[in-house]
Amino acid sequence: MFWRLLFQLIRGSRGRLAVAILAIVSGSAVISALLNLDLGVQSKLTQEFSALGANIVISPARVVQGQNDGEAPSLMGQDAVLSAVDKVRTPAVAIAPYLYIVARANDVVPVVVAGTWLDQAQKIEPTWKLQGGWVSSRDDDSHCLVGRGAARKLHLVPGGRLELSYLNDRVQCTVAGIMDAGGTEDNQVFANLSVVQRLSNLPRLIGLVQISVNGAPKTVVAYAEQLAGVLPRNAQVRLIRQVTDAEGALLGRIQLLIFSMVLLILILTALCVLGTMAALAMERRKDVGLMKSLGGSISRIVGLFLAEVGLLGAAGGSIGTILGLALSYWMGLRVFGTAISPRWEIVPVTITLMVIVALAGAIPLRSLGNVKPAVILRGR
Repeated sequence: MFWRLLFQLIRGSRGRLAVAILAIVSGSAVISALLNLDLGVQSKLTQEFSALGANIVISPARVVQGQNDGEAPSLMGQDAVLSAVDKVRTPAVAIAPYLYIVARANDVVPVVVAGTWLDQAQKIEPTWKLQGGWVSSRDDDSHCLVGRGAARKLHLVPGGRLELSYLNDRVQCTVAGIMDAGGTEDNQVFANLSVVQRLSNLPRLIGLVQISVNGAPKTVVAYAEQLAGVLPRNAQVRLIRQVTDAEGALLGRIQLLIFSMVLLILILTALCVLGTMAALAMERRKDVGLMKSLGGSISRIVGLFLAEVGLLGAAGGSIGTILGLALSYWMGLRVFGTAISPRWEIVPVTITLMVIVALAGAIPLRSLGNVKPAVILRGR
């Protein structure tokens, strides 16, 4: 009987309820789209900021010898530092140790030579433009990369030969590619770490480690703190604040905007439902009076109306959520140039919010409890 009465109530007021359900569908569509965008934007921005390069650097720590002076060691043990990095469960995209020396190119021009793991450096600096090919293996001792500025001075092209000398040692490499980084790297030569260590006679020593960590700013900071706890005493962790802080500030503003809009839409949807239910309460006074005269308890009558409103919120929320996920997919293509995948965890969240909003908008139905059957039956 309960469900038959509920169906008849919905059927008899379908005109006014259509306005309420339209408001709920519209509100839930926009809210689910915004929530899905919020979750998707975090990962998209993290990917975009990871293209800016490393956000954590491990460098030699300053060792204090006295009260007023100290020294900063220029090198660290490769094995000790990298084994400490391996101990931390990392969300890192890439880890690249570096050793810098100033060598002579072709016995003429002094040039900064950077030794690193070139397969990892490619992941840390994905925006570098390259004419030629990349050195994809860290065991490749016969190839190197040359910045465009250094290549211009040395008249080098991809496939050319380059000789590097440092003190009494020499190495030769084939130029795999000419690199355009848009910074100081354009005046440097990049070779694999083992080549530079052998040339400088500094086996298993490095000058710094660059790490690109994928994740929100809190994840980056937490990783840096864990790393600081396991590194040897002659090494320190430094956050690249420009990258981390910029990402955190932008994410914070976007989230504030999204949640402000979600709150505003919830309020507007509740007001729309409230207006519809206020008019509906006036129309149903006779129905309530008749139910009471037939012995219906006020709790059961109000429960019937609340079930109607809850069902309205759940149905409208479900339809709107599906539409919102499709809307966020389209917005991702238009704004970010890539689709934002649906996050199904927002479905129950949005439907729950819409049920709560619908029930909050049903406050005028409480006045039906004050209806007196005698007054209604007399036609007043």
